[in-house]
Amino acid sequence: MKKTIYMVEDDSALRELYMYTLESDFICACFDDGKAFFKALSERKPDIVLLDVMLPGDDGFAILTQMKESKKTAHIPVIMVSAKGDEISKVRGLNMGADDYIAKPFGVLELVARVKANLRKTPPTIEKLTFKDIEIVSTKHQVTSNGKEIQTTLKEYNLLTLLCKNAEKVQSREVIFSEIWGEDFMGETRTLDIHIKELRKKLKDSDAEIKTIRGVGYILT
Repeated sequence: MKKTIYMVEDDSALRELYMYTLESDFICACFDDGKAFFKALSERKPDIVLLDVMLPGDDGFAILTQMKESKKTAHIPVIMVSAKGDEISKVRGLNMGADDYIAKPFGVLELVARVKANLRKTPPTIEKLTFKDIEIVSTKHQVTSNGKEIQTTLKEYNLLTLLCKNAEKVQSREVIFSEIWGEDFMGETRTLDIHIKELRKKLKDSDAEIKTIRGVGYILT
């Protein structure tokens, strides 16, 4: 079954490029602003979202924030798309919950690779996973720490699941990138560090701790 992609972009030429590039492999729907996007989102949830930053009305960051604040849409992977290729915009998007960031102009092969890489990693089928006071329930896409539910992005959820499944065992950066982002990941190398930083903030009251093994990777202890 084809995966569904929602694309929010106010440039009609770029919307046509999206459709031409992706519609043979995916079910595609394009929207030129946040209002139309959220109306469609309330009716059907996509498997992934391509979200432009510069939009009329609410910009991409505002739309991303609204998505990640809702339990119904927080798990949907989001790739930010913008002409703002500077590091500050990338870091801001990733810190706000985006799963990836691609700067204009980009090649169509890179776009397809990014979409497929982010779709490849789905939540595990294990119903419940626990380590110390952390509990992950995949059927609800729910994470609790110290008895309190915490909100995570899809990448944070999958990353924490990987660390919990391999608790007290070092996971190399190479293994983490392969498992969570895919072998053909072409994003910033700091992406992993940013996600680890955000997870540490959300687990600040937990008995468990994500430790850095310098030059190797990370371990949950």
